[in-house]
Amino acid sequence: MVGPSQGSSQTIQSDLRLALDRAAFAEDLGIMPDRWQRDLLASPSMRILLNCCRQSGKSTMASIIALHRALYYPGSLVLCLAPSLRQSRELYVKLAGHYQDLGRPVPPTAERRLSLELENGSRVLTLPGTERTVRGFSKVSLIVADEASRVPDELYYAVRPMLAVSGGSLLMLSTPWGRRGVFWEEWIEGEGWQRYEVPASQCPRISDEFLEEERRGLPDWVYRQEYECSFEETEDQIFGHDLIKAARTDELQELRFEGDEDLWS
Repeated sequence: MVGPSQGSSQTIQSDLRLALDRAAFAEDLGIMPDRWQRDLLASPSMRILLNCCRQSGKSTMASIIALHRALYYPGSLVLCLAPSLRQSRELYVKLAGHYQDLGRPVPPTAERRLSLELENGSRVLTLPGTERTVRGFSKVSLIVADEASRVPDELYYAVRPMLAVSGGSLLMLSTPWGRRGVFWEEWIEGEGWQRYEVPASQCPRISDEFLEEERRGLPDWVYRQEYECSFEETEDQIFGHDLIKAARTDELQELRFEGDEDLWS
């Protein structure tokens, strides 16, 4: 692990402190982490799920974690993805802004609208939200999936193998969007994840007055989803999850007839 700055012993010691303490790194950017954010920044977990309300600061924390990885772990490959290129670019814009605020401590070798390459060999790349265009990366150090509840399943399945050899980290963050998709499935039954649930009541920047206004102005299920981290049935689901789950049984077996293979081949 190599600190970004070069120079006096005092600077090097400061870099070592920031390298070992991501909360201190955030504070160096002028960001005072909330309690849950401080716990997240101190976490050594390689698999993290953030189920957070809107405006809770989850994207800011993800961008700090991604930038810290690129600066202090030379040769890192950090991938930022989301359901659309516009959304993943928003995450990258936060990261690039932090990088500028720090005075570009590790000089760039290439700085583009959607990517950053540093002299220490680290790269941060912004990916579009389609499975067909993300394959081919290897030795990935960190994947950050923003708006993960809306990330297509096939995209998630395409990026996970990128961590197989590198032993890299996976950070998925989102507000819920129905009881479906990989984010919900991993949240309720996935193994090996560290989970953070952050409703609006735990966010000091969201006032009780605003929440009361939102509670009056939004449908109940929308309010619970956006501000209480609740996985709600969505309006376009013909059959709810609980109804489907109740209808399943192990007592019935699939019927197969001779010639079925020819029908579906």
